[in-house]
Amino acid sequence: EAYVDWLSRLVTLDLGESTRYYEPVSDMIAERLPVSLFYGGMTFFISYFISIPLGYYKALKHGSVFDSTSSILIFVGYALPGYVVGVLLITLFSYHLEWFPMGGFVGDDFDDYETFFERAKDVMWHAVLPLICYLIGDFATLTMTMKNNLMENLSSDYIRTAIAKGLPFKKAVRKHALRNSLIPSASHVGNALLFFMTVAFLIEVIFNIDGIGLLGYESIMERDYPVVMGIVAINA
Repeated sequence: EAYVDWLSRLVTLDLGESTRYYEPVSDMIAERLPVSLFYGGMTFFISYFISIPLGYYKALKHGSVFDSTSSILIFVGYALPGYVVGVLLITLFSYHLEWFPMGGFVGDDFDDYETFFERAKDVMWHAVLPLICYLIGDFATLTMTMKNNLMENLSSDYIRTAIAKGLPFKKAVRKHALRNSLIPSASHVGNALLFFMTVAFLIEVIFNIDGIGLLGYESIMERDYPVVMGIVAINA
């Protein structure tokens, strides 16, 4: 009966009340959701913007020095967890070199900026290191997916037939092989979303980004179960 009651309230976005802050869980999540959506959206677009052309070029240059070198770098990056990369980036670029801030979504002087350009610059300055951590795993998967799909299509009979009939190789790749290779890459969206929601917890904690990930981590540590259940329900 309690579970049915919880489901009925979930439909109306009534996720209960925080046992620590005594605020509606839905309001707490809604307050932090834009931050997480910003990083999720940026990760998605940058990942596709880089991975598709890179996978395309790697497939055409398969076996070359560029392909071998980039594959090594991609697999090394994929093997490193995002939170480990985050610690390394903060230590090097924030603590030692002082090129980027230690963390946060915006700086302490954000409200003092008068123009949109200044505020956008501050947000992006704080976002560089976290975005690298978000991108490093998903970027590797999408790049290799694109490369393997394109290579499979290039070895297909319909491509060989098109070339045999006089269609230039580059035209056959762009008009036929590339289009069919993008279909499996498009299905990567669901995996990318799952990857982002999983990694967000630790990365937001490391960079002190006040998003859903940090809220979930603090709720787990403080045993604020209504908030934890609300975040899990949204992620599902």
